[in-house]
Amino acid sequence: MIEDIKEDAEQRMQKSVDALGTAFNKIRTGRAHPSILDGLTVSYYGADTPLNQVANVTVEDARTLSIKPWEKQLVPEIEKAIMKSELGLNPTTAGEVIRVPMPALTEETRKGFIRQARHEAENARVSIRNIRRDALGDVKDLLKEKEISEDDDHRAQESIQKITDKYIAEVDHALATKEKDLMEI
Repeated sequence: MIEDIKEDAEQRMQKSVDALGTAFNKIRTGRAHPSILDGLTVSYYGADTPLNQVANVTVEDARTLSIKPWEKQLVPEIEKAIMKSELGLNPTTAGEVIRVPMPALTEETRKGFIRQARHEAENARVSIRNIRRDALGDVKDLLKEKEISEDDDHRAQESIQKITDKYIAEVDHALATKEKDLMEI
């Protein structure tokens, strides 16, 4: 039973770290990367559809994304979606191809993105700690029901804390990597 609790906690903590990686992909650095546009939806026959399901998004060069819609009538819709997004990007259209140049990051925007990255990392840490609290609560319930001994309870608490420490360290490492990436000129 304790192993099931630990396994469940570890899987949920891994999902928190994965979600952090996804959130970090949405914070743009100075380089072009298709995942920057992952959260964008386009009105396609009345339904909001993810951009990557209606167009090919590729990296043209280090600072430019190229978007080629599968249907020509989507060009203005995609432009509108990019303009409305809070990414600060200005697309230009050349026929059926939309180019999105990545503006160079100023010191102020870099600091803003670092603040955003730290906020996302703290949310991930809180999520991991909440998972730890839930797992420890489940172990305490087993102890109250007299299904495990106090020694088992103590060992389970220690191992759950080790798992928690491991995933908190992963979050810290991901944050340090993202901060370094943002500060590169």
